[in-house]
Amino acid sequence: MSESLQQKFADPHRSVCFVGTTPPKASTDDMQMQEIADRLLARLDTLEYDGLIVYDIQDESSRIDTPRPFPYMETRDPREYSKLLTASSQRPIITYKSVAQRDRTDFEQWLSEAWDDYGIRNLVLVGSPSSEGEIKLSLNDAYGALQSHDKPFHLGGVTIAERHAVKGNEHQRLISKVESGCEFFVSQAVYNSQATIDLLTSYARSCREQSIVPKRVILTFTPCGSAKTLEFMQWLGISVPEATRYRILDAETPLAESVRICQNNLEQILDACLPLGLPIGLNIESLTNRKAEIDASIQLYQLLKATLDLRLAERRLNQAG
Repeated sequence: MSESLQQKFADPHRSVCFVGTTPPKASTDDMQMQEIADRLLARLDTLEYDGLIVYDIQDESSRIDTPRPFPYMETRDPREYSKLLTASSQRPIITYKSVAQRDRTDFEQWLSEAWDDYGIRNLVLVGSPSSEGEIKLSLNDAYGALQSHDKPFHLGGVTIAERHAVKGNEHQRLISKVESGCEFFVSQAVYNSQATIDLLTSYARSCREQSIVPKRVILTFTPCGSAKTLEFMQWLGISVPEATRYRILDAETPLAESVRICQNNLEQILDACLPLGLPIGLNIESLTNRKAEIDASIQLYQLLKATLDLRLAERRLNQAG
């Protein structure tokens, strides 16, 4: 871990690629958690990856009236799993933290423990999934607490192209989050390339107008091999165009078709956004624990990383010429 993520993110000409994962369920003991981490890292053994992203899974049922397609299960503390993965993988870990459940004092204590006891250095803060229910700490207040905290966390934010498609102001939220300390962004899973292109183009344009250097945007992709996974993606708020939905559902091998769609979406995004000087990264995850989808996520990672690396190499060559 000689090179920090800050150093890697600072070079817009290089790819930065992650694998997303969730902590084991809350009933998992320490030995089982180590076994789960070992299995994950064994699957990733053949991949060149820059680090892992550990999510903080919350019950998002307040966000939507539709029942959750897969039952919500509480997990182990993401900090515990991040610490374990850091030690076992010797790679940087980005840890998500949902902030709405604790007040500022509790959150500040959480930050101190995260740094001192768990070795957390890279953090993505997430706000409440909806305005319903009790919000003890807003995302803006959490950013404020982090800015006044004595530990120099490397902070990232979430970006949602679907929100831009509805409100048209997600690019302004990105600039505001940078002012609050965010150094990079991780997107929601991409299945609507045009929504992502619209967001990234607006962001790049605003940065240019304001003479701001754009921050790295890490695009998330995930395979989808069944109607149930597709239903879950839509429940999460991931925009899947109708034609894309039918392409997956009607394909002889839905999983392979979804991988092709993801590659095609990435190529369209890179065509539109690399010329804008936007540093792009990748994050590949499996939304389910189905073995077929987990295996497909490894293939998806290899394919998309190769696609991004090739485009970046071509761009360097063209600029040199």
